[in-house]
Amino acid sequence: MARRGRGAAAVDRVAVLGLHATFCVKAVAAIPGVVLRYWREVGRLIGEISFGSASLLAGGGTVGVVFAMSFVASTQVGLEGYRGLELLGLSPMTGLMGALINTREIAPIVASIALAAKVGTGFTAQLGTMRVSDEIDALETMGVRSLPYLVSTRMAAAFVSVVPLYLVGLFASYIATEVAVVVLNGDSQGTYDYYFQLLLTPQDVLLSLLKAVIFAMIVTLVHCAHGYYASGGPEGVGKAAGAALRTSIVAIALADVVLSLVFWGVRPDLPGLGL
Repeated sequence: MARRGRGAAAVDRVAVLGLHATFCVKAVAAIPGVVLRYWREVGRLIGEISFGSASLLAGGGTVGVVFAMSFVASTQVGLEGYRGLELLGLSPMTGLMGALINTREIAPIVASIALAAKVGTGFTAQLGTMRVSDEIDALETMGVRSLPYLVSTRMAAAFVSVVPLYLVGLFASYIATEVAVVVLNGDSQGTYDYYFQLLLTPQDVLLSLLKAVIFAMIVTLVHCAHGYYASGGPEGVGKAAGAALRTSIVAIALADVVLSLVFWGVRPDLPGLGL
């Protein structure tokens, strides 16, 4: 009996994995159609993702969250990086670290985690509530394909919204690291800017932006899938939101490692230094 129970559990896990994989393929394939057909809904979702239903002063939008998270994280990069390089007598080269770490890692990761924590959980709650209250079934009854209308529209909105969110986070990261190194530690402004501009390349910024867009796709798919297939009433919706957040954060971390290796390799090139 115990073996049968374990076998049934393994089959159920495989079935759920296949269900989510099919869900992802259908949602991505429907994006071009929903942009043309449901463009008003996509526009509404873009505003909801970026600025929220309340005012920014009330903490309703994701922009302020991304700026604050990026500023704090990059301040620590500047402070600890300066300390470590100072021990080696290389503190003037902190600008290299600011250009490299903020662009390739901090900005896309912070933007995607903020998207998961603030927007993704909202998607899970919205779709989960619609599922347990039979609203999704009602859409299907009225002849509206629920998956493209509810999921693909949110993916299209996330793709558009993550670009300004990423740029806000990148700007906050650059400012925070410079403040930590120049203002707090008293390093030379000219020296910092020289090494910073030496290593910052347009290619790095574009690849970093691509990482952020891929992370946004992962976050949206994971959270929408958990909400779309939620069950068990309000309690089940809450469990689905927690499971989606955990899954998306782990997926972001794994995807970041893979994409960094694909984009920059095991031994990254540093064009400004001739390496």
